Amino acid sequence: MNRKRYNTKRLHLLDVIRGITLISMIAYHAAWDLVYIAGVDWPFYHTEKAFLWQQSICWTFILLSGFCAALSVHRIKRGLLVSLCGVLVTAVTLVFLPEDRVIFGVLTLLGSAMLLCGILYKALIRMHPIPGMILCGYLFYLLRDVNSGWLQLYPGKTYPLPAALYHGYILTYLGFMDPGFMSTDYFSLLPWVFLFLCGFYLSLALQRDGSVRLGLFRLNIPPLSFLGRHSLLIYLLHQPVLYMVIVLWMRYLK
Repeated sequence: MNRKRYNTKRLHLLDVIRGITLISMIAYHAAWDLVYIAGVDWPFYHTEKAFLWQQSICWTFILLSGFCAALSVHRIKRGLLVSLCGVLVTAVTLVFLPEDRVIFGVLTLLGSAMLLCGILYKALIRMHPIPGMILCGYLFYLLRDVNSGWLQLYPGKTYPLPAALYHGYILTYLGFMDPGFMSTDYFSLLPWVFLFLCGFYLSLALQRDGSVRLGLFRLNIPPLSFLGRHSLLIYLLHQPVLYMVIVLWMRYLK
């Protein structure tokens, strides 16, 4: 598949979206800390609306990461970096917060997806972006509840998976969650890699028709763009900072 290289001038809109989502994520995690660490009674946090808030953050980050993977020329290098950051988060939480440990969290997912995308890039781009996006969208739908033990073939039709699949850490990483597994942030490769690939194919589609060269993608809101450009570092630092603030608040102000 021959594609013209897009204009490599930075697409600030992607940083802006990432920055907005980062703010939303920090607010959501601050709410989590208040509820589960500080013991604040906030009924809203346990509602469907709060769940949709959390899902909007996850979906945006995963789709955007896939979108950017199609623009990147360092997919494997970036994937290794993000995967190592995921290992760091796991190690720190196991040592300092074992009751709130993070195993196979979102950074592990994104790093794994970037690595797969880098390794399989030439095969992936052989498929036309639109059918690719449709196929990956359906596979994400099909596997959306794989952690719970079943496939969603179409609305109203489910298919149970063998219980024998749900055993051990390797299969848990893939999406077949062991009943004894516990993590406060769990994003298995299945189904989420297919949402990542939806973003990947969307990016290829927009590169094909030239949309990424339009002025909208050059929209720059400097404070949000700054946050977006440094999202990985901010992600790594925001929870320790929030935790420290919550502890100080509980000790001196509550």
